[in-house]
Amino acid sequence: MISAQDWSDAHRLWDFQRMGHEERPCSVGIGLGSHDLGVADATVGLYRRGMFPLMVFTGATSRTTEGRMPRGEAEHYRERALELGVPESAILVEPHARNTGENIRFSRSVLHDHGVHVSSILLISKPYEERRAYATARKLWPDVDVVSASTNMRLEEYVDSIGDARLVLDMLVGAQQRLLVYPERGFTIAQEIPEDVLGAYERLRQAGFVSRLMAE
Repeated sequence: MISAQDWSDAHRLWDFQRMGHEERPCSVGIGLGSHDLGVADATVGLYRRGMFPLMVFTGATSRTTEGRMPRGEAEHYRERALELGVPESAILVEPHARNTGENIRFSRSVLHDHGVHVSSILLISKPYEERRAYATARKLWPDVDVVSASTNMRLEEYVDSIGDARLVLDMLVGAQQRLLVYPERGFTIAQEIPEDVLGAYERLRQAGFVSRLMAE
């Protein structure tokens, strides 16, 4: 049973983990691989609005995606973009990354290999991973401007799209833990985390939303 307090705390994490960046034209869009084809849809939508001339889809497979995306996350994203009418010439694929750090590093290498000059990136992720994606890119690619984006949806809409409310709350808690732990491990830049967000995170942990937590 998910209580009213749990939902309130989940909303607090959801709102914090989204960056609220104003979308603006960038050198390239990078769609971060995951189980969520909505990332590909959001990337295509931004492309159609003229936010970038070229997109990179990055991602191999994981335990979560190997069944539903057997050809790899990036390749399934590419296929989705082609279905939606994006020309093949506007898509690059990076099929090897297995975490966000590799998404950034390997995408950077692919763009370099294709001779693409990059001064800014529009980084497209799942809604609750905007902040971690941003912090990772700022750490690993500090000389470019980074704009974070995702599908514009409310928490309730995202829960409906996944079909498992407890799993979504578990993922929110796991994402928040990584924002706390990863700077110490050198994976991301450090960011200030408000006390109310920390309180929401701790209450959700204590309430048992822990399946996506890492061992510390």
